[in-house]
Amino acid sequence: MQTVKVTNPYDESLIQEIALNNSADVDSALDKAHALFQNQENWIPAYKKTEILEKVIEIMSDMVEELTLLAASEGGKPYADSKVEVLRAINGVKLGAEHISQLKGEQIPMGLTQASVNRVAFTMREPIGIVASVSAFNHPLNLIVHQTIPALAAGCPVIIKPARSTPLSCLKFIEILKQAGLPDGWCQALVLDNKDASRLIEDDRINFFSFIGSGKVGWWLNSRLSPGTRSALEHGGAAPVIVEADANIEPMIDSLVKGGFYHAGQVCVSVQRIFVHESICEKVANLIADKARNLAVGDQLNKDTEVGPLITHGEVDRIEEWVNEAKDSGAAILSGGKRISDSCYEPTVLLNPADDANVSQNEIFGPVVCVYPYATLDEAIDRANSLPLAFQAAVFTESLNTSLKAVKKLNATAVMVNDHTAFRVDWMPFGGRDASGIGMGGIQYSMEEMTRIKMMVIKSPVI
Repeated sequence: MQTVKVTNPYDESLIQEIALNNSADVDSALDKAHALFQNQENWIPAYKKTEILEKVIEIMSDMVEELTLLAASEGGKPYADSKVEVLRAINGVKLGAEHISQLKGEQIPMGLTQASVNRVAFTMREPIGIVASVSAFNHPLNLIVHQTIPALAAGCPVIIKPARSTPLSCLKFIEILKQAGLPDGWCQALVLDNKDASRLIEDDRINFFSFIGSGKVGWWLNSRLSPGTRSALEHGGAAPVIVEADANIEPMIDSLVKGGFYHAGQVCVSVQRIFVHESICEKVANLIADKARNLAVGDQLNKDTEVGPLITHGEVDRIEEWVNEAKDSGAAILSGGKRISDSCYEPTVLLNPADDANVSQNEIFGPVVCVYPYATLDEAIDRANSLPLAFQAAVFTESLNTSLKAVKKLNATAVMVNDHTAFRVDWMPFGGRDASGIGMGGIQYSMEEMTRIKMMVIKSPVI
């Protein structure tokens, strides 16, 4: 039997060794989910789904500390931020329960033409079928909630593959679902290698594919789906921020530092490219660097830590290479610029790296932000929109006209005004566009995507 060793990314200490599922497990999970869904007698009534999710909330609320330590230990996110993640996950379950009643259809007008007289029509929403979810490491509990709870609330059996580096929060959540009374087979977790993960999502019994992770992997897997399988892909970005000359600087600095270095920058909407009006660029860059220099970096389980480790030592090596490349091509390093250990990298602020440097062209996914000067707002918008990645963006300004222009012209699914790009609450629509993904996350939005419309048309001479 093959196993996976789950380790703490800070010191590589062993947390737990678990079994790696195989192709036979994939087939068994698919058979079980398919049998459940094909027989509508097995479908869980809405009131019962609500009861189960309310029980999940109750159980999780009594386990906040345990879930926080587990998520922080395997994922590397600092303790305080991991606790926020657990509370968000609980709220995500609550949102799922609340929105079960909102899965509803509508009356379709008839009698508008002679051919449609004496008819009445209604739509209803039905669960789409089996959902296969592939998750990422950076939010090991909340992402699992976002990829399972909408499916269950919509009435879909779901098979989820957590990241191999952070499977324990997922497995614990499955235990909680069962403890809350979820019938067997409705939510199954499989820890898989890439080959068996492909086997899962390629199966023609999968009706919906949910993916969170790298664009390279997500687009390839999406190309392997069977005809008719719908999908939602959430990839990364290189989030742009525009800072106008009239921005309120003092509160903005704290916001940008939080958005750039939260979870060591390992967030798909982390602040990365900050375009600052040339009249205040060096001032803003140095203020960000001063704050970054004083962030507490280290063991994520230390409650004073603000920036934890990167998920693997290889990621530290990559960040080091990219920063050195930026320095060699002319960027000024205002803070950081060096590894602290095999697992941690200094919070780094780069001033004006070359446009063709990796840090300017690709998602950094590490504790590095880049600051660039610009002369006009149109120039800043053009540079912000210059990459194929498009997720969340931000603009800092005291001008209503400027903020509205930026919101209109920035290529993003969400534009924050006077807030950092990593802002998110779990009931808002969330997702990338262009190379950054397709489909829309957020609990109720995913629920809609995991249903399909059926229409009933009644013909009668007395209508």
